[in-house]
Amino acid sequence: MTKSDVQRRDLMREQLAHQAAKLMAEGDISDYAFAKRKAARQLGASDTQHLPSNQEVEDALHSYRLLYQHESHPAILYQLREEALAAMRMFEQFHPYLTGSVLSGTAGEQSDINLMLFSDDAKAVLLFLLKHDIEFEDGEWVVKVAGHEETVPSYSLAGEFGTQIHIIVLPENARYSGSRKPETHGDIAAVEALLLAA
Repeated sequence: MTKSDVQRRDLMREQLAHQAAKLMAEGDISDYAFAKRKAARQLGASDTQHLPSNQEVEDALHSYRLLYQHESHPAILYQLREEALAAMRMFEQFHPYLTGSVLSGTAGEQSDINLMLFSDDAKAVLLFLLKHDIEFEDGEWVVKVAGHEETVPSYSLAGEFGTQIHIIVLPENARYSGSRKPETHGDIAAVEALLLAA
């Protein structure tokens, strides 16, 4: 591959990342893969093997929101983070962490809140939801824990303002796995700090 081929490919990746970010910001799309495929179709590159990474799209989404939604986006993000914090406080005994777009700052009006809870008792969160008469849908999620795939309980419920909250319940030892990074996992104190800084 020549240098100009590489430059063309990199330019296409960048254009696809920005188009996907625009689709996510304006069309309330939350699925990165769907946004990238749609962007590739719109730019006439549906057969490309060089789609941007989710991180490239997320970086482009940050830029897009700063440029074009700097007036409306902060208030939307603040409300989502407030709602996330209220849910985290409710589940405090399960050491909640916020992940995803609400933490990273790329969330939009239709974004979901994603929480990780920790308990060695697989039914503890279920019993908590039942005890407090909280409406929910339950399911399962496959995650990597300590290097191997594990099926863990998941729950979906509506937050105070109707936002979808998705919860997965991991075993306690996953809390100390070292994969919890401040930029991708925020505890209650981290989310409080984000709200104070807003």
